[in-house]
Amino acid sequence: MRGPLVVKRAFSEPLLLLAAFGSILLATTTLVALTMYASSIADAGVRRTMETASYHQTAATISAPVTARTFPAIDRSVRAELGRAYAGQPAVTTSFRSDSYVMPGQEGQERPELLRFGSYDGLDRHAKLVSGAWPRAGGDVVEAAISLSAASASGLKAGQELSTEGRLDPRPVKVRVVGVFQLNDPFGERWAGEPLLTRGAERGEFTSYGPLMVARETFLARFATNVNATWTAVPDLRTLTPEQLRPLAGAIGQVGERLKEGGCATCVATSRLPEMLTQLGTASLVARSTMLIPVLQLLLLAAYALMLTARLLADHRRMEVALLRSRGAGTLRLATLAGGEALLVALPCALVAPFLGPPMLALVNQLPWIKVAGVRLGAAADLGSFLVSFGVALAAAVLLMLPALAGARRTYVEEQSARGRGGGRGLIERAGADLALLVVAGLAIWQLQRYGAPVTTTAAGELGIDPLIISGPALALLTGGMLGLRLVPRVSKLAERIASRRPTLAPALGAWQVSRRPLKYAGPALLLTMAIAIGIVSIATAATWRTSQLDQARHQAGTDLRLSGPPDGPELGALGRGTAFAALPGVTAAAPGFRGQTEVSGESALLLGVDAGKLDELFQLRPDLSAQSVGEMSRALAGPQAGKLDLPGQPATLTLRARSDGALALRLVLSDALGVWRDLPLGVLKAGENRIEVNLKELAGRSGKITYPLSLRSLAVSTPPAGNVNLTLTGLSTDGRELATPAITMNVTGSRPAVVPFAPLPALGPLPVVLTSDLATSLKLRAGQTGRAAIDRRVLDIKVVAVVDTMPTSAAGQPAVLADWGTMQAHELAAMQLPRPATEWWLAAGDTAPAVTALGARPEWDVTPLDQREVAARLQGDPLASGLQGALMLGFGAALVFAALGFLVNAAVAARERTAEFAILRALGVSSRQMFGLLAIEQAFVIGLSLAAGTALALVVGVLVVPHIVLTGQASAVTPGVVLDIPWPATLAMLAGVTAVLFAIVAGLARNLRRQGLGLREEQ
Repeated sequence: MRGPLVVKRAFSEPLLLLAAFGSILLATTTLVALTMYASSIADAGVRRTMETASYHQTAATISAPVTARTFPAIDRSVRAELGRAYAGQPAVTTSFRSDSYVMPGQEGQERPELLRFGSYDGLDRHAKLVSGAWPRAGGDVVEAAISLSAASASGLKAGQELSTEGRLDPRPVKVRVVGVFQLNDPFGERWAGEPLLTRGAERGEFTSYGPLMVARETFLARFATNVNATWTAVPDLRTLTPEQLRPLAGAIGQVGERLKEGGCATCVATSRLPEMLTQLGTASLVARSTMLIPVLQLLLLAAYALMLTARLLADHRRMEVALLRSRGAGTLRLATLAGGEALLVALPCALVAPFLGPPMLALVNQLPWIKVAGVRLGAAADLGSFLVSFGVALAAAVLLMLPALAGARRTYVEEQSARGRGGGRGLIERAGADLALLVVAGLAIWQLQRYGAPVTTTAAGELGIDPLIISGPALALLTGGMLGLRLVPRVSKLAERIASRRPTLAPALGAWQVSRRPLKYAGPALLLTMAIAIGIVSIATAATWRTSQLDQARHQAGTDLRLSGPPDGPELGALGRGTAFAALPGVTAAAPGFRGQTEVSGESALLLGVDAGKLDELFQLRPDLSAQSVGEMSRALAGPQAGKLDLPGQPATLTLRARSDGALALRLVLSDALGVWRDLPLGVLKAGENRIEVNLKELAGRSGKITYPLSLRSLAVSTPPAGNVNLTLTGLSTDGRELATPAITMNVTGSRPAVVPFAPLPALGPLPVVLTSDLATSLKLRAGQTGRAAIDRRVLDIKVVAVVDTMPTSAAGQPAVLADWGTMQAHELAAMQLPRPATEWWLAAGDTAPAVTALGARPEWDVTPLDQREVAARLQGDPLASGLQGALMLGFGAALVFAALGFLVNAAVAARERTAEFAILRALGVSSRQMFGLLAIEQAFVIGLSLAAGTALALVVGVLVVPHIVLTGQASAVTPGVVLDIPWPATLAMLAGVTAVLFAIVAGLARNLRRQGLGLREEQ
């Protein structure tokens, strides 16, 4: 009889049991989906990071000096340790570089040009032959292949034979160049430590060419005379899981120590992979921990919605329970009935939820940021999802039966006497529990703001999830809603006083009803308040995250498109680069710039030099980061410019004639119309008359074009001579046409360099600069003040025109200085310094894609583009950084459904309880319109108070929490700092939609009550 009684009892209240079933099913399904999502997004984030990781990040290198005799043993040991660390043999390549060999025909010279030999396993997979063939091992003559750049620099070509001898090994070596090759990616990270291989020549105290690449067997037999060998391991980490990150990082980090313990004392192991894996493990943990925030919010909302339903169910059955108790039913019997009824609702939900989770994740796949990341969440039901489902369902069953057990000890008489309207304050409010929760929530949020993430160091020294920090946002929402309940009686009494003054019936009756029983409306109001707050916080977090990604991209790039690379090159010379870059498709503005490390009053800082006149078009600074706008900075940074001597027309050659009374290494500084300064060595002048020819066309490179006019800036001697030397410029001509020669004389002593400008310098005054706030504080300067600072160990006066919180293109917390390009060059000239080269080009473009495509087609330009849009796409496509957004949207949708379901059930039950009251009002002549008005006033109080309180609560929680849970994909703080972004159009649309749905529910209830009222009148 117990089973059927439970079933009959359950179906006696179909509306409430159906509401409980819906709440439990929604809670279990959403929480199962969220746990699947957290696991899937962490796996996807690790997989994506490993797939997109650069060669420099994943490669591990081991280097050691070897000879032909010691190499085999060291090679076996290195490969064994690498296989042990990676739990499987990674792809290992071995490379060698020889000692120096003398270029043929220069054996007797004091400073001969040199050749280097080398070997690289699998070079044919990373390069293509231009001519000839790849070298083979064996034979009396060494077969070698040379890179195209080395062949151009040294004059060697395929088919040529030569004989050379080593600087340390005098034995002659006969070499045949059998092929010329070109690297597929000469500027890729694989060759970052091989400058000779990529450039073909290194010029310094000695000039070296090569390396001439030979087979490994040949190298070991002929050139392995205590030379350096390098093993490079590149593992396949695409199947790596978050759980494997830290163990693998530790194993790789111990390779060097194990090699030394194994007898290779000279082995040196280097790799960035352990650091990357550790950081990725932290990022994965932080991503999963932050996704617990919406989980806990949803848990609280689901628990409260279920408790609200359980309370209504207990209220409906308390007289029934009292009668059962008076007839002999004990507490155990009643508990069994309540528990059976709860399990009858909860167990089907536990069984169904794991199968509903994957379809819900399929909806998440349609979110824009998940699509951008290219992640497909294909989770399936597993043991973990069933455990979560049953755990949540059982907890829900307990919550559903608790109110029934609380009233199981009351007799029928006690229940009758307890019935009434009750007080205006709930138990929680009377106990002050909401104030206690406020203290706990405040502590949790303070810790979140302090640590910047819900992950802290455990007692064992490892990273772990801090439950207090994780629960902070959820506790804040709950506490705020509970504190809002204190307003319900006060607001209801105020509404009653206002409505009682109106002559209409419906407002007065509705307000009186709410004021008479405020606790009846407090429960639905709290549920709606929390749901609305969760919804707005979710929208704000998603919008803030997207805005922050764009802010980070603008900060990292500094402009639409920033090009970096060497200031000069054979294809594009120093004065040919700007013309080519400005002509890229879509580019609307271009300016050269200097970007490099400097020392400011003993502190390492970033120095930026950009054309102030184009700053407003190029420089992207978020307005809140400085009290001055970029336009104001642009006008204030421009200072006096250095004088110049313009060359007429478009000359191809420049001839200088000078008289010197001693040997002098002379340099010429000139510039083009784009403001690029070029320091050009003129060679060593001898005593007497000197004539120097300068080929100006070479300054543009092979494919570049000069932007005219060219201007002469100064003559400079950077290396002081031995003794005192006088120099006089006696003539200038371009393309054979004489020019007016300025009166330039130099007296150079051995004490310091000398610089003489071609035109007088203006009065310069302090150098206008923009400083970061930390650097300004260090220098004790504020915007508008003038002071002194040592820049590159040279003390000069500076004027601070603006202070910024963080400088675009700088790293987090890095001090930085911004100056006008031309004004900075003028100050360098005045201080007798050589000009700073243009290390970067800043470009403005509405659409950067065509320019980036054009640059990709010209790899010989040796330029690395930093595209703001590509940076933003990369940031937004990081699953670990974007993972919280999908979790928030899941929680957001579930919260709104909980709100609508809870409101419907409470309104329907309240209306059913007052059916007789409404029927009497209808019998007394109250119209249908007045009945709807009565219900609308009552529920409008709940809806209006909830919308207002939920919005206010969301604003408070958003300000306190959201900026601290938006992190980078590496789980670090965002630069520039996060600014809360609440998209008010979307928020108001959401509020309007919720209001429309809730009032539609009220209208449906009024229509139903109208039919019931008509039926009662007919019976009467």
